[in-house]
Amino acid sequence: MLDFVIWNVDPTFFSMGPVVVRWYGLMFAVGFLLGCNILGRIYRHEGMPEKWVGILLLWVVGATIIGARLGHVFFYEWSYYSQHPGDIFKVWEGGLASHGGTIAIILAVFIYSWFTTRRSPLWTFDRLVIPTALVGGLIRMGNLMNSEIFGTATDLPWGFMFLRSRQWHEMYEGMGCHPTQLYEAMCYFALFALLMWMYWRKNAETRPGLLFGVFFIGIFLSRFLIEFIKNDQVGFEAGMVLNMGQLLSIPFILAGVFFVVRAMMRPEVHIDFPNRFADEDAPRKS
Repeated sequence: MLDFVIWNVDPTFFSMGPVVVRWYGLMFAVGFLLGCNILGRIYRHEGMPEKWVGILLLWVVGATIIGARLGHVFFYEWSYYSQHPGDIFKVWEGGLASHGGTIAIILAVFIYSWFTTRRSPLWTFDRLVIPTALVGGLIRMGNLMNSEIFGTATDLPWGFMFLRSRQWHEMYEGMGCHPTQLYEAMCYFALFALLMWMYWRKNAETRPGLLFGVFFIGIFLSRFLIEFIKNDQVGFEAGMVLNMGQLLSIPFILAGVFFVVRAMMRPEVHIDFPNRFADEDAPRKS
């Protein structure tokens, strides 16, 4: 019998009476706190107002939760939720889709840009995607702690036996499965390192849209490829050549290629770096 990794981690980080903190929620919160700190450094580096960071964080957190939930509802289980609309609000029961969260964040950034920065949304996207890659990796680690969203059976020595997963017991009892949560997390952490290097060492922000495009390609191409060894999220995906996650990833990959090519074909822009927060609102220009 092959030796696999026995995964039997309690998804609860700690509990105290009625208060229960799960690893997934902890990873989510830590990701946003770290992301806020990283974004603050970037804004300080470019002399942007400190209050812009907090405003953007509120928009992004709200958009992520609402968008990811609605994405799952409409993309994956509309047949159920259309008959049980009250269950849409039961976020604690699970059911979030990253593509829906991405769409909602894009809309939120447009609103944020119109009413707060008065700059091109692309300016915000180029900076926001850097910590977002880190947050994405931490969320996938949360999925691992929940023993959810894992892959199909494998004979590889790093296959995981998810003892706390009902799905694993029903489909793969005694077998190892691809820890696709780890695969995605590693891709996202690598993308985060790349984007940090591009911003801090290569001044990639002087080419508007470059960081944004690289982020889209890195996130959604890795998602597209890893989906080939992931289990179907919902029943209707059975037998599909490309599942819903892959179909939703294709437009984002193409958009990423477009923004990278566009950024490299246009001249660099000049940016002043005072390395401090602005004492008052920065000049508002596109």
